[in-house]
Amino acid sequence: MDTEQFSKIDLLIVDDEVDFRDQAYNYFQRVGFRVEQAEDGEEALNVATNRKFDVVVLDIHMPGMSGITVLEKLMEREPAPKIIMLTGGGTIQHAVDSMKNGAYDFLTKPAKLDELQRLVVRASQAHKLEKENRQLKEVIRRNQPDHQMVGQSPQMLEVFRLIERTSESDKPVLIQGESGTGKELVARAIHRAGPLADKPLVVVNCAALAEQLLESELFGHEKGAFTGAISTKQGLFELADGGTLFIDEFGEMSGGLQVKLLRVLQDGTMRRVGSVTEQKVDVRVIAATNRDLEKEVTEKRFREDLFYRINVLGIVIPPLRQRDGDIESLARKFAGDQWKIPGEVMERLVAYSWPGNVRQLQNAIERAKVLAEEDQIELRNLPDAILHANTTSAPINSSPAGNSKLDLETLNRIHVEETYARCDRNKTKTAQALGINRRSLYRLLEKFGID
Repeated sequence: MDTEQFSKIDLLIVDDEVDFRDQAYNYFQRVGFRVEQAEDGEEALNVATNRKFDVVVLDIHMPGMSGITVLEKLMEREPAPKIIMLTGGGTIQHAVDSMKNGAYDFLTKPAKLDELQRLVVRASQAHKLEKENRQLKEVIRRNQPDHQMVGQSPQMLEVFRLIERTSESDKPVLIQGESGTGKELVARAIHRAGPLADKPLVVVNCAALAEQLLESELFGHEKGAFTGAISTKQGLFELADGGTLFIDEFGEMSGGLQVKLLRVLQDGTMRRVGSVTEQKVDVRVIAATNRDLEKEVTEKRFREDLFYRINVLGIVIPPLRQRDGDIESLARKFAGDQWKIPGEVMERLVAYSWPGNVRQLQNAIERAKVLAEEDQIELRNLPDAILHANTTSAPINSSPAGNSKLDLETLNRIHVEETYARCDRNKTKTAQALGINRRSLYRLLEKFGID
């Protein structure tokens, strides 16, 4: 580091020994540092109030306010400088204690100035890196919208309110809703709006992994724990330590894994697969499922104690068909400002029941944009499932009062049956036409008793 770079480092030297303080001040000023000095702790705090320093060289033993006290007060500043403690040879323990309180390092007197300079440079580099990290996190935070979700319906406004309230806590959250409603977006919004926003958010999908692999992913494993475990691996709970773990498709978790997860939620302890050693983790768990977990508990397919442990804070996301007025705003968002959606197309979109919810709507708009010849989406660009859904062409809100749930389920069943038949009972094509995955399609077929 040359003289020009030294000139970017703000340094404060605090020592009641006049000879050493003057000698150090003159040395650092001569090589190019922007340096100030103070003869005691009170003066140091006054100087540091009017000017921010990257590094402070601080004597431990001074008359009046001790160096340890000055250290504690400087560490309360935002941003705190890096502090190098100076101590006599017989008081090393004091220096060690100061590092526990946040000091960057220490030197024993008499300190060589070239050695002190090297330490000051390293401390300034660490301070600069921390500053850049803070700035980057702030830029990311400011550039992110609050929810990354669209919705003006009363139902979604209530979801947004719950996001704000639950984000203030560190308790577990259970997000429930049909496939495609945006459960992961809600989880990310909760994490981003809360005090753990600058901590890791780790995501795992239970439906995407076999049971043994999911257990290894969540809790890690030791070398040789099972065939293929050629090395020790950290689990996602360890990676998320201090932050948030989002467990998607939570209802797919096996009974054995439910027991292990319950233990983590109860006392924060876990074991890697193949290990006898317990370790502590501090992780906020957000879980999401499209299953009716209360029904799963009643039918003994899900542990009751785990359900109540995870459902401390609950958010239910309404399906798109129940979000009055949101279909139009979502369609325009997915299309983009440069695309036109004629009235007849929008009417068809609004009238459709959207069993695949927001994900299906997004897929339909993206497909239409690819097929459109210019910058306008036409009826012929929409998927067949929407164009030929005659039984669902009436607006959902026209259902008779008191029968809306029955009507919606009937309409959904008819639509799934028709789409399944139109796709020649090919499950892959049917799932694509509905805008859902195969696992969700299997559940719909089972729910509606469709062979």
